[in-house]
Amino acid sequence: MIGQFHPIVNVLLVGTIFARIGSSMSLPFLAIYLIAATDMSPTMVGVTVGIGSLAGMFGGFFGGYLSDRFGRRIVMLAAIYMWGFVFLGFAFTGIPILFALLNAVNGLCRSFYEPVSQALMADLTEKEKRFSVFSLRYLAINIGVSVGPLLGTLFAAMSGRLPWIITGCVYLSYGILLHILLKKFGIRKIEGEKKEQVTMKQSWNVIRRDRAFRYFIIGGIVTAVAYSQMTSTLSQFVDGQFANGVELFAWMMSVNAIVVVAFQLPFSKWAEKHSPMRAITVGSLFYAIGHVGFAFSGSWWLLILSMVVFTWGEILTFPAGSMIVDRLAPDDLRGTYFGAQTFTSLGHFLGPWLGGILLQGFSGEVLFVTVAVVSIVSIWFFRVGEMQSEKAKLETMRVGA
Repeated sequence: MIGQFHPIVNVLLVGTIFARIGSSMSLPFLAIYLIAATDMSPTMVGVTVGIGSLAGMFGGFFGGYLSDRFGRRIVMLAAIYMWGFVFLGFAFTGIPILFALLNAVNGLCRSFYEPVSQALMADLTEKEKRFSVFSLRYLAINIGVSVGPLLGTLFAAMSGRLPWIITGCVYLSYGILLHILLKKFGIRKIEGEKKEQVTMKQSWNVIRRDRAFRYFIIGGIVTAVAYSQMTSTLSQFVDGQFANGVELFAWMMSVNAIVVVAFQLPFSKWAEKHSPMRAITVGSLFYAIGHVGFAFSGSWWLLILSMVVFTWGEILTFPAGSMIVDRLAPDDLRGTYFGAQTFTSLGHFLGPWLGGILLQGFSGEVLFVTVAVVSIVSIWFFRVGEMQSEKAKLETMRVGA
């Protein structure tokens, strides 16, 4: 099927599989690796894990400036080469502050590479085939994530550094191949869809002025605080509670990716028949049930089942959040509103930090019951945002009348 596309698009699709295999056999285990390789507390581990999301949030704002200044092609290649060296850095450093710095650069690389690589795919694909390309890209990501964690445990059993070394080599090889092909086909510029660059000031002004949108952003941050436990404290908790906990966590990550692929279509069809608010409400309840399951599961199969329910929440809330932003945004400010949505990444920084505090000071059970409550509380913010939106519409209608 991929033979119908440009050779560089084919390389990007296949490369996505291998890159995601590499990153998912290392990054999901970062918290466990930090505990083993350093004397960091769970709180500091949380800060180190979360700083990647914080850096990515800022990178999303000034990545556009760098692309305009140096060109998207240079930014994409620089990001993927730097990414490779970041993973090698994880393998060979043992200094806590360097781990934090490396993960910050990891977040920046992701924020620079992802939008440019998608723009390159769009440039090299006929308009009527672009949906197929991006669907295949989504499938490639989940194939990689379903395989990577299990390979990670296999290689980590040989050496804790090995998954990071392999991932670094995969990214560097991917970058070299992409560099050669871009040169071979004479691609000097990556155009992509022309979009107005959104600054942090513009995004903040939108949040400050639009009361309804402000509540939705807060709801998104609160949801991210709960969701981010999957990539930070969950691995530490499972590793501490179960024999062969690292292997169990790897299976949970693989199940997460498989469930996304298996349930995406039926859940999307259900969501199309209901409002985005209902999808977010049901999804947040799934998050809460999943977190309670993490807290009290005493066996492998119960933890796997909890991950299935948690992933159902992920399938519903992610697209519903984008739908809400799309409905709130005026046509002339759509880009600014979606840019402002980047502020929800703050929750992916706060979540690992706060989760680490709860895990260190109390217990995993207290942590996951707390974030289950947080997931439910997030619904209130979304509901208030919806009421504010309806109120604003009524006031506009009165003024118009």
